[in-house]
Amino acid sequence: MSLRVATRRSFERLAPYQAPVEGRAGKLRLDFNENTEGCPPGVLRALRRLTREQVAMYPEYQAATRRLARFFRVRPEELLLTNGVDDALRLMVDTFVEEGTGVLLAEPTFTMYRFYAALAGAQVLALRYDRAMRFPLDEALHVLRRGAAAPRLLFIANPNNPTGTLVAPGALERILKAASRTLVVVDEAYFEFSGVTVLPWIRRHERLVVLRTFSKAAGLAGLRLGCLFANRRLAGVLRTACSPFNVNSVALVAAEAVLGDPGFVRRYVRQVTRSRAELQKALERLGIRAYPSAANFVLADFGGRAPELLRGLERRGILLRDRPADLGRRGPVRITVGTRAQTRRLIRELEKLW
Repeated sequence: MSLRVATRRSFERLAPYQAPVEGRAGKLRLDFNENTEGCPPGVLRALRRLTREQVAMYPEYQAATRRLARFFRVRPEELLLTNGVDDALRLMVDTFVEEGTGVLLAEPTFTMYRFYAALAGAQVLALRYDRAMRFPLDEALHVLRRGAAAPRLLFIANPNNPTGTLVAPGALERILKAASRTLVVVDEAYFEFSGVTVLPWIRRHERLVVLRTFSKAAGLAGLRLGCLFANRRLAGVLRTACSPFNVNSVALVAAEAVLGDPGFVRRYVRQVTRSRAELQKALERLGIRAYPSAANFVLADFGGRAPELLRGLERRGILLRDRPADLGRRGPVRITVGTRAQTRRLIRELEKLW
């Protein structure tokens, strides 16, 4: 049936995002980089204390923003709360990208960078990671130095999703110096697992934006809370375009409960980093290529047997993420790293099937 209402031309070329299949509860969820243990226990206790009046009110952000700013060691005016990182990405595109203007990214990477840029009608300038999954630094610097033809935005996931690889701080410094006309958005969704951050740089690099999320290490993916950091002037521009009630009260209560139990996140991250090393060794032992990772996942190459292995693991209640488009062929599989017990269960089942 025709809508008889014209859509934007950019919408007509847009491929819909493929969301995860339903019915994942009760299975070993190693497919979407979530916290496989669950949120801190204090989060549920805090949510139970919510009153009917609080739920009926529009959310208030000032107190939560101050507490989160103290935690991240920034000023409140340098922080915007967003409905997950996706909301922050849309905000950046809505504010700075017009039809035909450039958005630079290096693929494979988080698919929503291209999605929002394409939806806005931007010219997507897509570089490629090399065969070793290294960021194409020289090519990026060349594009950034185009003067008036330089892109409006550059998106960098660090660590990158789905490769797990890092752009080193020295390389990021070179990128920021070259980006005289480009805003550089560094998405640190997996910061807790890498320990590498450029968040303290926001005051000395006026075109730097840093993103964080409570969806990964903190275990709040179901509540959607992200943080956008920038210098005071840039954050003020973005605040003008930000929806007034984009983050719900439940997410704010949960985030403050996470801040009240920092030991939970530290313990979970330690367990994941140990599991990651164990998984990489097991994959190497089986002859499965795996790329070095600084995140809570590993990109492995199962070759032509990938569909068969994924189906076999799913029958055993284990979900992995098939990523054939990342290398342009069948084989790449992204494996979320869980607890030691979960990782050992995966290894045992993989050994049986391999």
